[in-house]
Amino acid sequence: MWRRDFLKTIGVASSASVLPFLRFMPAAAAGRSGTLVVVTGNGPNSMDIQRKGTNRPAYQIAVNLYDRLVGYSTKELPNGTLMYDYTTLEPEAAESWTVAPDGMSITFKMRKGATFWDGAPITAHDVKWSFDRAVSLGGFPTVQMKAGSLEKTEQFIAVDDETFVIKLLRKSKLTLPDLGVPVPIIINSKLAKKHATADDPWATEYLHRTPAGSGAFMLDRWDPGQQTVYKRFDEWKNGSLPGVTQVIIREIPSASTRRALLERRDADVSLDLPPKDYAELKASDKFKVTGVPIENSLAAIGMNLEFEPFANKLVRQAVAYAVPYDQIFKQAAFERGIPMWGGKSATPATIEWPQPFPYDTDYDKAKALLKEAGFADGFDVPLAFNLGLAQWSEPLTLLLQESLAKVGIKATIDKIPGANWRTQALVEKKLPMHVKNFGGWLNYPDYYSFWVYQKGRLFNSMNYHNPEVEKITEATLHLEVDHPDYEPNIKRLLSIFFDEVPLIPIYQPYLDVAMQKNVTGYKYYAHRQLDCRTFNKGVV
Repeated sequence: MWRRDFLKTIGVASSASVLPFLRFMPAAAAGRSGTLVVVTGNGPNSMDIQRKGTNRPAYQIAVNLYDRLVGYSTKELPNGTLMYDYTTLEPEAAESWTVAPDGMSITFKMRKGATFWDGAPITAHDVKWSFDRAVSLGGFPTVQMKAGSLEKTEQFIAVDDETFVIKLLRKSKLTLPDLGVPVPIIINSKLAKKHATADDPWATEYLHRTPAGSGAFMLDRWDPGQQTVYKRFDEWKNGSLPGVTQVIIREIPSASTRRALLERRDADVSLDLPPKDYAELKASDKFKVTGVPIENSLAAIGMNLEFEPFANKLVRQAVAYAVPYDQIFKQAAFERGIPMWGGKSATPATIEWPQPFPYDTDYDKAKALLKEAGFADGFDVPLAFNLGLAQWSEPLTLLLQESLAKVGIKATIDKIPGANWRTQALVEKKLPMHVKNFGGWLNYPDYYSFWVYQKGRLFNSMNYHNPEVEKITEATLHLEVDHPDYEPNIKRLLSIFFDEVPLIPIYQPYLDVAMQKNVTGYKYYAHRQLDCRTFNKGVV
């Protein structure tokens, strides 16, 4: 019955591509207590988080199939949802660590008895090779390591098999938390080196398709564009053994089909649904629906300063006054988030982040600013959104297009396939106006600025550059929050964001997840991917 109904949904013409992974379902899989079935809109495009062009869904590979030296503790939110706590670290592959009295080095002791999947022990030499790789490959992983002042191979020392030392370039509030994000994975270096070449010394081609980890789960099968299947590593020693023995993550492009699979109990967890669906599922009281504001994240409009009108601050401010904030929040986000407009002052009273920007919908003010900037008749501009996130970004874009027309700005919608978005928006940075939703893994405004407002950074899709922003970000990134220089610098930084507004925040989105009521152990992370290690599943 399941197979017949599913094929009706996808159409007979595509049935051949579905058949290879139908054997991992159908409802029997979702019914087994040891198997967790997840449906999502997009899957990983690589098994290697450090590979150039790796997408966000691939972060789950780093979390579930690899270990890090440390992990994060857990805290419970008022609604009962579990959430990571990056301010409190817990042992993972390292059973302990000690900060030197002068604060300029950290010594880690590796966990005895912990092994990779092939039985080889996890040693300090594996950590050394893995960290050397992360700071040497360039791009996203290297910049992420840099955020924690992990920049040079000489900083990483394998004293012996059980002792690993990091020599610090400077004291930084981000160094230890940065070791718990998905990037600094520990790779089986002996296995990887067997597949390295002179042209590929870090085995990127091998690790792209073949993980070499020690994580709680092993890769059982990966059919790109269709599914990823994990099986539990029963010899895992770096945490409590997961409550499920198999995880099937199926890629279903249609959001309506993902919802239907959950409602028919053919899926245990449904991701990437439109906000409207989550609101309706929650109201039905038949499922667990958890919504957590994504820390350090904004659903926003980016304006590329290399597009002539947007080089003018007055034009950017005019656009900020032409956004239909309340309409977008209600009709595109279905109020699944926190409003980020309507701030009372252009001077921030606190260093809370995110916080509302001092803009609201005011077409007269928008027109006046456009006239002052020399664009009284408006202008034409392409307005792009990511088709992979169409469930919320497409209605947002349509509402914005209609609103901009009221002040003379003619926006032509450009639908970018999800597979091409990272390249066009973030690498090439060639989209004049676009919808974006970056979220920083560590919840500090200076960390957000490091990734989004600094020249050349991956997520600075606006091509924004301000020397004062660069200076303040560098000055505060490593300071403790209670340092006397931190608060005044951050307030100045936020006031520049308010005034120059290359990025127009609309709301801080929720990360919504819908589950069957017999599924427990879900834990929210800022990387927005499922950590399957904590899941349990009861028998219905």
